[in-house]
Amino acid sequence: MSFTPKTPYLTTDGIVEIYIDNKFQGIVLIERKNPPLGLALPGGFVDVGECVENALKREMREEISLDVEIEYLLGIYSDPSRDPRFHTASTVYVCKAYTMPIADDDAKEAMIVKLEDLQTDKLVFDHGKILDDYMKKRVVDSE
Repeated sequence: MSFTPKTPYLTTDGIVEIYIDNKFQGIVLIERKNPPLGLALPGGFVDVGECVENALKREMREEISLDVEIEYLLGIYSDPSRDPRFHTASTVYVCKAYTMPIADDDAKEAMIVKLEDLQTDKLVFDHGKILDDYMKKRVVDSE
């Protein structure tokens, strides 16, 4: 192929809902080890030759040591300014897991945050907007 397209980097992020004894505990956030530093959803880059869903599951195992069940695609987030390093486009999935997260790889710390304690304005990238969208969908789905 003589034309080489220049496209955003493809990433995937997970909103991981934690259930212990079938009771919802909250969602997983990580404290990032690498810049940009701060709180974020777990996630990372899709490898060439990898489908996005497999990349999500791999990233959740690598960053928070969890095997997740994908529930649904929340959306695709592609604002060119969403990542201060370069243009990325992220597929964001809502997932379930049934054990406690353990930080690994790019995560300095992994924590479960109750939805009522979420401070979306404190998150890096556009993860605050993503979680605002997630919370709106939860309200609509519960009606």
